[in-house]
Amino acid sequence: MRFRHPDGSLIHLAYCTNVHPAETLDAVVAQLRDHCEPVRRRLGRDRLGIGLWLAKDAALTLENDPCAIGALRAELDRRGLEVVTLNGFPYEGFGSQQVKYRVYKPDWADPERLRHTTALARILAGLLPDDIPEGSISTLPLAWRTVADPARMETARTALRTLGERLDALADMTGRSLRVGLEPEPGCVIEITADALTPLTDIAHPRIGICVDTCHLATSFEDPHTALDALVHAGVPVVKSQLSAALHAEHPHRPEVREALAAFAEPRFLHQTRTLTATGRHGTDDLGDALQDGSLPDTAPWRTHVHVPLHAAPAAPLTSTLPVLSTALTRLVGGPHPLTRHLEVETYTWQALPTTLRPRTRAQLADGIAAELALARDLLTDLGLKELP
Repeated sequence: MRFRHPDGSLIHLAYCTNVHPAETLDAVVAQLRDHCEPVRRRLGRDRLGIGLWLAKDAALTLENDPCAIGALRAELDRRGLEVVTLNGFPYEGFGSQQVKYRVYKPDWADPERLRHTTALARILAGLLPDDIPEGSISTLPLAWRTVADPARMETARTALRTLGERLDALADMTGRSLRVGLEPEPGCVIEITADALTPLTDIAHPRIGICVDTCHLATSFEDPHTALDALVHAGVPVVKSQLSAALHAEHPHRPEVREALAAFAEPRFLHQTRTLTATGRHGTDDLGDALQDGSLPDTAPWRTHVHVPLHAAPAAPLTSTLPVLSTALTRLVGGPHPLTRHLEVETYTWQALPTTLRPRTRAQLADGIAAELALARDLLTDLGLKELP
């Protein structure tokens, strides 16, 4: 979906396809037919943006066969879809029965991460619409914290500098400008937005910036204005923003609240949980740990890394952090000039939600995704952006 900002900028809104497990190129093509096009039709749009996730095997197929990129681009056009952004964070196996810590491998100290991201950039250059010269890719924030010794992190920064040089060369060769954004996430080397300032100013390449995920921002109890103002002050570009909402528990010490939270503790994804007290931020790597071992203070609200559908907050006594998303979006695109032009709804946890919230059919999933995009659209138009055909 395209929007015109009051300053004349073109703003893109997409939804991320990592909600649909697809490891091969054939599976990616099938998801365009089975999921993406139905969402477009529900919204009554002639054209819908998708944030494509290309797993290792799918990306290798496209990288090794330039004709395959053209065929995928033709399939997107045929189904009324367009791609200006890729989700390059998960590498493979995102639809597995257990993902957890695997999603952080390979990290930026592993040469495979540079190779894979370079391939994604070349693929995206071939998928961009003819009238759009700029694309974006989100990626993991260096590494998971427990493997982040100084030598490996210097290797990671060197890899990102090399990536910047490759993106420069790609722009010279194709006329397409690609940027990559590190996505702060609880538990990683770059956990909060402020953690990105030093490494990104050290890398100091205009094509390497940050991806602001509003679920991660909220989970860590970051104030959107403070976080985004610091990025602007440091000259760190906001390459893209993922619009998502976390799970919020106002009174985690109450038995009924803990029972409601337990329904979201599931085996597939990692659900980092944080609280902010007078002594600072505290957290656990997973919601189950917070509920079982008593290591997380429960005298203040908890927030959990569960991507809750934007339009459907969980039932009381829980809620979502949609107000944080709204505040962040106001700062991102509500001012005289946008901080980013690429927005992506990223609720990949639909099939991991409690059974009462989980869609049972493709049609129900399409209904939910369309409803999320409609809510995001309304937030944008309320900020003065004009929806384009």
